[in-house]
Amino acid sequence: MTRAPGTIYGVGLGPGAQDLLSVRADRLVRNGKHVAFFRKAGRPGQARTIVNGMLADHAIEFPMEYPVTTEIPLTDPRYNEILSGFYAACTDHLRQLADGGEDVVVLCEGDPFFYGSFMHLYTRLKPHVPVEVVPAITGMSGAWTATGAPITWGDDILTVLMGTLDEDTLVSGMKHADALVVMKIGRNIDKVRSALRRAGKYEDAYLIEFAAMPNQNVQKLCQAEGKITPYFSIIVVHGQGRRP
Repeated sequence: MTRAPGTIYGVGLGPGAQDLLSVRADRLVRNGKHVAFFRKAGRPGQARTIVNGMLADHAIEFPMEYPVTTEIPLTDPRYNEILSGFYAACTDHLRQLADGGEDVVVLCEGDPFFYGSFMHLYTRLKPHVPVEVVPAITGMSGAWTATGAPITWGDDILTVLMGTLDEDTLVSGMKHADALVVMKIGRNIDKVRSALRRAGKYEDAYLIEFAAMPNQNVQKLCQAEGKITPYFSIIVVHGQGRRP
């Protein structure tokens, strides 16, 4: 008798606080036999850190360590080639578990379908084994909530940009935005600062580090000159649109 395949669950963990997980995510995390997560080599991994103390004693962990992060420029053809091989290898391991009837919980920071690494596994796994995605609060939602002010009003247009974009593209997107979120900051901070100045939005920008985590920090970007920021920092500019 052929054993039914297991299911791969891409579980969104939200911005960082355990009590912001959905009920479904909490249940899957606490009961998972196989738990996979991405991390940089030598680091515990942000997703794994979020669930500290939640995993079952019997959980079998599968850390998926990025072969490159910032060592090779995004424009270098080797970058996609190396990462493609990495995602294929991770997919093979997860698929073998699912083909053997095992369920696997893949921990995902924020929402799995919002700029997350899980998407690269999802597209490779979906044709072959059952895959379910558990949505979550996004990191940017946690960030703008931390500022204590609404991000959009009335008909405001919200624009989300990646700090990895070239400066001219950032400036163009910023100029056309009412409300703005810039993600993937890290070593791109000086470029993002320059773009915000050129777009006339620098003085209104907030820098949020570790949103919804114990070490959360919120300050005006102009008060953080020269500061080295973590990759997962987020910059927001609030909309000021129509209101009654």
